[in-house]
Amino acid sequence: MFGLSKAALQSNAAPRAILLNMLLAAVSLFANGFGIYLAIQANIGVGPWDVLSIGVSKTLGILYGTASVAISFAILAVDVLLREPIGLAMFIDAIVVGKTVDFFNYLDLVQPCSSLLSGVGMMLLGLVILAYTQYFYMSAALGCGPRDTLLVGLAKRFQRIPIGAVSIALLSGVTLAGWLLGGPVGVGTLIFAFCMGPIMQFAFHTVRFDATAIRHQHLLESLRVFQNRQVTS
Repeated sequence: MFGLSKAALQSNAAPRAILLNMLLAAVSLFANGFGIYLAIQANIGVGPWDVLSIGVSKTLGILYGTASVAISFAILAVDVLLREPIGLAMFIDAIVVGKTVDFFNYLDLVQPCSSLLSGVGMMLLGLVILAYTQYFYMSAALGCGPRDTLLVGLAKRFQRIPIGAVSIALLSGVTLAGWLLGGPVGVGTLIFAFCMGPIMQFAFHTVRFDATAIRHQHLLESLRVFQNRQVTS
């Protein structure tokens, strides 16, 4: 692509590769935001982090996306304090996903579902979109999302507790906080919590993607690539 091999793109060893992967991350996260929009329009409850974002937006009288961006950057700050690796795509994630939901809310393309059956179908469609866009986003190898990084950071500091238990505790706390702020909790919240993992695993299997094989480039490494380019030019 654009004169770069697949290996060169995955390694992010050149400024052009980083820029192309930033574009890949942005486009895939835009589609990811559409998946979240559909999950919200399912009208049967939303995922844990969306419960919090909607709760904050209702409490402060701001847009969902604005609340999501604020929460994402707050989590990024915690990730930095935990000394977890930060990548360029994490900043793209923090901004694009939430504002994409605002964009589709503005267009008003999909009306909220009026029945449980249609809501479950809409929710599952949203989760499928989330799973496949996660593949493209992770393929950019420029960092995981702020929330995933937070989970890993917490798991490292509570090594005697399985990461699954840490995830349950984190998501339960997020859901409770969002619900107390007025976020929608329902059967869709349970579907999101229990189906997202298996759907993502199936999606990764269909495209033969091994997420553990990706080495994500840290922010400082990306900056060095651009700096070296300027020095050699």
